[in-house]
Amino acid sequence: MDELQETLGEGPCMTTAYEHLTVRAPDLATDDRWPRFAAGAVAAGALGMLALQLYVEGDDLGALNLFSRKAGALDDESEHVGLLFAAHAAVAYSAAHEQAALSRSVATRQVIGQAQGILMERHKVTSEQAFAMLVRVSQHRNEKLCDVAQRLADSGQLDESR
Repeated sequence: MDELQETLGEGPCMTTAYEHLTVRAPDLATDDRWPRFAAGAVAAGALGMLALQLYVEGDDLGALNLFSRKAGALDDESEHVGLLFAAHAAVAYSAAHEQAALSRSVATRQVIGQAQGILMERHKVTSEQAFAMLVRVSQHRNEKLCDVAQRLADSGQLDESR
């Protein structure tokens, strides 16, 4: 269903994501808001849908989609329970996303530190000078600093040409 909405550019999830609201489609067979999506959803056996925004303060994380094979099955109570679940899911997703970003930052910092150490030993320069060398190559080659550092750490070479 997500792929169908993305391909067509329409559907409850798209409306939720772009308009920042909860969308309930109790009977997709009679709903005229997203005609192409509704036809595809009904053909796939989804007669009802509830799309809930996933967000935490300052972050819009996407949407949670709930489907029903029966029209009218997603009611006010479903929406209330869905909103509670969406709030918890958003917090968990945000925390996991933040943890992954921190892990990437630590790994990037480690490889830059390794590259600095290689340059410090090889060229008898200070940490700041080694970092400046990495930055110069990064800018000259129009590459991310972490990619330049990773290549140096892997190969022992700081290719300033190219």
